[in-house]
Formats: sequence, C-alpha cells, structure tokens
Amino acid sequence: MIENVEPVSISQRAAEEIKKIMETKNIPHDYGLRVGIRGGGCGAKLVVGFDHKKEFDIAYTISGITVYIDKRHALYVIGKQIDFYDGADARGFMFREG
Repeated sequence: MIENVEPVSISQRAAEEIKKIMETKNIPHDYGLRVGIRGGGCGAKLVVGFDHKKEFDIAYTISGITVYIDKRHALYVIGKQIDFYDGADARGFMFREG
C-alpha cells in the first residue's frame, strides 16, 4: 500500500533549504511541502511548493519535513529525490533519480 512507503527522499541540502524558506518566508505552520506533477501525459513536470493538506493527499514526514502528495500523483514521484542546486548558473530545487 502506497501510504506505508515514502515515495520521495529529500537530500540534506534540500531539507536545509526547505526549512530555511519555511522560517524566513513565514510559511504557515499547518503548511507542508507539496510534491506533485503539473501538466499531463508526456508533458508532465514534477513540481514542489508549499501548501496545506487537501482531501486526496497522503502525508509523510521526510527529513523532519511534512510532505503532501496527492494520491493521483504518487506514482509519478516514486523513487525521486528532491535536491537543491546552488551554482553560478542557476539556483533551485530539482528532482534526481533516488
């Protein structure tokens, strides 16, 4: 059953950045990290953001962070790792194969 498996992992660098954003941007305490997809079919893109729990979400605690994933998106994110890139050319969250 999908509820018993953490479908994504979060790198230490990404976890630090997520916690920093939640503190400095005054993200409400009842919000968590939303992981999902935008678009559909071949054009589906993995996304992250901050949101509150919704009706069809499965909630996880990963690296001390509450993570919400819509049940319909879970199969698309299984095995992925959320990482954070901070380079001269770009800065932001990215997905890697776990």
